[in-house]
Amino acid sequence: MTTGTTGTPLRVGLIGYGLAGSVFHAPLISATDGLALDTVVTANPERQRQARAEHPDVRLAADPDELFDRADGLDLIVIASPNKTHVPLATAALKAGLPVVVDKPLAGTAAEARELAALAEQRGLLLSVFQNRRWDNDFLTLRGLLAEGVLGEVQRFESRFERWRPQLKGGWRESGDPAEIGGLLYDLGSHLVDQALVLFGPATRVYAESDVRRTAAEADDDTFIAITHAGGVHSHLYASATAAQLGPRFRVLGSRAGYVKYGLDPQEAALREGRRPGPGWGTEPESLWGRIGSGESPLTGGGTPVPTRPGDYPAYYAAVADALTGAGPNPVGALAAADALDVLEAARRSARDGVAVTL
Repeated sequence: MTTGTTGTPLRVGLIGYGLAGSVFHAPLISATDGLALDTVVTANPERQRQARAEHPDVRLAADPDELFDRADGLDLIVIASPNKTHVPLATAALKAGLPVVVDKPLAGTAAEARELAALAEQRGLLLSVFQNRRWDNDFLTLRGLLAEGVLGEVQRFESRFERWRPQLKGGWRESGDPAEIGGLLYDLGSHLVDQALVLFGPATRVYAESDVRRTAAEADDDTFIAITHAGGVHSHLYASATAAQLGPRFRVLGSRAGYVKYGLDPQEAALREGRRPGPGWGTEPESLWGRIGSGESPLTGGGTPVPTRPGDYPAYYAAVADALTGAGPNPVGALAAADALDVLEAARRSARDGVAVTL
């Protein structure tokens, strides 16, 4: 591995060019000062053509070993391949002497995540987890409100990633094979749990309900997780592909006021449409702002609009670049991901056995 110097971008090898690789990682890497997308690994000819069309200067490789064999020519590996490959590829990259970013979930179990964290520490290498939803516009806004104390003592936190997708899309994310680490619990649940732990601290008790609703579906597509935090806050988290009516993204109830926010951060939609970070990135119209107040529903005019802060996915890779050059900390450490996996594993046990799990 070589280290970047002033004016010399750090060279990034990206493994995987499906949704995560092509829509999120490649555009955000390319938009980050100090990083350069050097190589994309995909064996799919159509995706190779797509990568070359979208990033004309990129090298192409069909196998991750091609990256590890020339580790001295790279400064960072980003793993955006299917979930079941995350641990073996991250292990191989670290053993090759390369820092690693891994898309969520880092691993299938907390134990695996902690083993990876130990390996990275032993090798003195960065291991970071792409929890981009920490830079959603609504999440940044809520963190600001909590810091200001305007809600008082938070008692209940409701958070939803709900969709209406009655038809299956197919692919490994909907596979019932446990080895694939599919289903919404580990997909959207990874974001929901991570956000709750960042906001309100460690979990002490977990209860969950996880169902397979759609005909011919194999993996959970409708999941609820209740977390009791050490500080006393109760988090109620919803991940569903079968919600015919979507609830609020956030509903946060405090001793002084509540905050309710509908709609999704606009950055994923913008990236899917081919837009790239620039002026006005991550902003939304005033009509989508959340409301803060007490005593009346925002749907009937209650509360006061709260300007939504701009979402900032580019901040993640900017922080990674700083961490690699010693200018800042790891934006999302592996041990934080392990804590979230503790909760996800407890949720899976709870849903299976119909009991609450104490951590």
